[in-house]
Amino acid sequence: MSSSDVWDAGTAARYDRQSAFMFAPDVLDPAVDVLAELAGEGPALELAIGTGRVAIPLTDRGVPVAGIELSQPMADELHRKRPDIPVVVGDMATATAPGEFSLVYVVWNSLGNVRTQDEQVATFANAARHLAPGGHVVVELGVPALRRFPPGQTAVPFHVGSHHVGFDTLDLLTQQGTSHHYWRRDDGTVRYAASNFRYVWPAELDLMARLAGLEFVRRTADWRGAPVTGESESAVSVWRKPA
Repeated sequence: MSSSDVWDAGTAARYDRQSAFMFAPDVLDPAVDVLAELAGEGPALELAIGTGRVAIPLTDRGVPVAGIELSQPMADELHRKRPDIPVVVGDMATATAPGEFSLVYVVWNSLGNVRTQDEQVATFANAARHLAPGGHVVVELGVPALRRFPPGQTAVPFHVGSHHVGFDTLDLLTQQGTSHHYWRRDDGTVRYAASNFRYVWPAELDLMARLAGLEFVRRTADWRGAPVTGESESAVSVWRKPA
């Protein structure tokens, strides 16, 4: 069993509403553009497919998409919207989806949901097993904002809005982190939730990919192709399975 937190039915039911900013066209369209180009004429497999934020518009572009998802309630939410998208409920480090794919992708920090290095290495190996020769693996993952940590501080905010405040606490030795979320309800009360993750350095990702037999292709700071710098707090990485 994966070390991942498992999203329950209540979290799954709220997911699209609370993540609405990630469904905005200026956020989502560039990601779908890149993934559709890499998939080409072949099918795609999304690890941690969730409620279909990316899979649905990618399917609408003509790319057949299948998924692996640890949470049955999240898969149920997806199938309420699009029952035609096949999902295997299981651990993305070990579960098998039928078929061979030209693209395997995991987006919006979901690789961090598996919280041990061994499981993350296994996730790369599982992605490679699903790939056709010449196919691509894509990982979108945050880069820890350690430059914003003053000495002695263990938390850094990642979002401050009128209805939501979030911050991450990080253990710099173990690379374990927790995202803390506070939502203000309309009646003035506050709901709290937390999720756990393991952050991964870009160089560590490349080593995991190499262990899986993949070749590095490129890394950008976002889906629009901005260059990665020492200030970047996210990265979109692409590797290729040799033909």
